Amino acid sequence: MSILVDAGTRLCVAGMTGREGRFHSLRNRDYGTHLVAGVTPGKGGQEVEGIPVFNTFHEAVAATGANTAMIFVPPRFAADSILEAEDAGVQLIVAITEGIPAHDELRVFNVIANHGRCRLVGPNCPGILSPGKANVGIIPAGFFKRGNVGVVSRSGTLTYQIGNVLAQSGLGNSTIVGIGGDPVPGTDFIDAIAMFEHDPETELIVICGEIGGDAEERAADFVGREVSKPVVAYIAGFTAPAGKTMGHAGAIVSGSEGTAAAKASALEAQGVRVGRTPTEAAGLTVSILGAAG
Repeated sequence: MSILVDAGTRLCVAGMTGREGRFHSLRNRDYGTHLVAGVTPGKGGQEVEGIPVFNTFHEAVAATGANTAMIFVPPRFAADSILEAEDAGVQLIVAITEGIPAHDELRVFNVIANHGRCRLVGPNCPGILSPGKANVGIIPAGFFKRGNVGVVSRSGTLTYQIGNVLAQSGLGNSTIVGIGGDPVPGTDFIDAIAMFEHDPETELIVICGEIGGDAEERAADFVGREVSKPVVAYIAGFTAPAGKTMGHAGAIVSGSEGTAAAKASALEAQGVRVGRTPTEAAGLTVSILGAAG
C-alpha cells in the first residue's frame, strides 16, 4: 500500500496549459500517473498531448472521473481554483502554487475543514510521490525507489537528499508527502504521520522539519501518544542565526521557541532519533531498519 496517491489516482490539473503546469503534468503522466484532464477557463475543448482540457473542474470530473487535482495557477487565482475543485467533488487537492496570500489560505482551510469532503496538501508544496505507483507534483522521482519508509516534509529539496541516501543504501519509500512551509497548511505533520501509522507498507516514518512555528513539537507529542512505529527526524536550521526566517513563510522563530534545538529536544523526549543533517537522518533510518531486519 501507500498513502494519498497510488495506481487508482485520476489526476486533473488546473493550469495544465501554462508552461510549468504542462511540463510537470506531462512528467507525472510519463511516470505512470493516470493524468485524465486539465482545467483552464476559456480553453475548454483544447488538448495537451491528447489530454482534454475543460473550462471547469465540474466539467472535468463529470467527464473523466478525476479524483485528484493539482493546482498550478497564479497565486491570485489559486484559492478559487482549490475551492472549485473541492466543490466539484475532488477527494485530494495538491496545491503547488506558492505566494498565496495568508488570508486566502485561511479561507480555503476553513471551507475544506467545515465541509470535510476532501484533503488539501499544500499550498507551496512539492507534492506527493508513491514510488512505482504515482507522482503528483514536482518531486524528481528518479531520486526515490519503492520501499517501506514514509517521509513527510516541510522542505522539498532536503527530502530529495534523504531519499537519495536511502536509495543508495538499498532502502525505498512507501510515500513521500511534501506538506509545504506556508503558515496555513492543508495537511500537517500529524495528519501524515497518522496515515503512515495505519499504512501496513510503511515500517518507519521520517519527519523532515525546519525552524519556525510549533508543528514539529505538536508532532512529537502525537508520536509519543499515538505512534507505534519507529520515527526518525531532521530539522533544518541548526546553524541558523537567531531570528533567521529561512525560505518559507512559516519559518519564523520567536525567542527560544521554534528553534531547531527546541524541536529536536521535543522529538527526542518522545523517543524520536534526530539527525543533525539529512544524510545523518537517512543513516539513522538505515541503522534502525537494518537492526530490525
